[in-house]
Amino acid sequence: MELILFFLLGGCISVLSGFFGVGGGFILTPILMLIGFSPLEAITTSLLFTIGTSLSGIIAHIRMKNILWKEGLVLGLSGMAATQIARPFVLFLEKNGWDELAIPIFYILLLSYFAVTMLKQGKRMHANEQASENSPSIFKMILIGLSAGLISTTLGVGGGFIIVPLSIAFLGIMPRKAVGTSLFAVLLIVSVGFLSYISTVTIDFRIGLLLVFGGLIGSQFGARLINFYENKEISLLLGGLYIATLTSVALKLVGLNYVGLSLLAIFIGVFFIRSIMKIRVKKAAKS
Repeated sequence: MELILFFLLGGCISVLSGFFGVGGGFILTPILMLIGFSPLEAITTSLLFTIGTSLSGIIAHIRMKNILWKEGLVLGLSGMAATQIARPFVLFLEKNGWDELAIPIFYILLLSYFAVTMLKQGKRMHANEQASENSPSIFKMILIGLSAGLISTTLGVGGGFIIVPLSIAFLGIMPRKAVGTSLFAVLLIVSVGFLSYISTVTIDFRIGLLLVFGGLIGSQFGARLINFYENKEISLLLGGLYIATLTSVALKLVGLNYVGLSLLAIFIGVFFIRSIMKIRVKKAAKS
């Protein structure tokens, strides 16, 4: 029964991954820590999961032509280089017994910033939402990729939760293309990050693979679900997801693990209900 729950967990998280282009790791890592995984186990398992969900999401976004390949390659290669800097830092935190406190605090600070960024961005977008075709700055792309790689390997996330909002805010890429491009960059980053950890960290591959198998199903649905939402809604929902996740991590620090899990479950439940309603409305409009 426990293994089935991990399969379902992977499926639910990957729907959010495919929809938001965030890889899923920034949701999975806190959940694994909330249910008792050590930070390094949670990070390595999440990186494995993100490889699977990113690959599946990319396939769906290729069909919808949502990937900017040149931008994704620059972001991904920059992030790959940064992963090699972050890993020794995380191992240093674990060696000194600081990982249990430092990693959740990093999550809270970063998620707070990006929650505010995406909520502001969503409010600024116009209803007609014309996409920007300006060529993004390579220098800015490299900086964003480096940041994503550092934080990906430090926190066990794909880096998409950094790449997506920064690509929208600073590169002028519209949310749909930012999501698809992010998944491509994330795949490059997490593959290197996972390989650098797995040589020294022991994980339960049964759980990891069940999460991945669930993720392969869910991410396809999540990527298609993006067509039922406006760009403004995507930005606002991403901001809401950041708030729910950072609150759950903060609750873990004060010992309220199950309250944090319940909060995330409520957000995910509301998202699924809203999405089902949107699908029904669109189908009714066509008939």
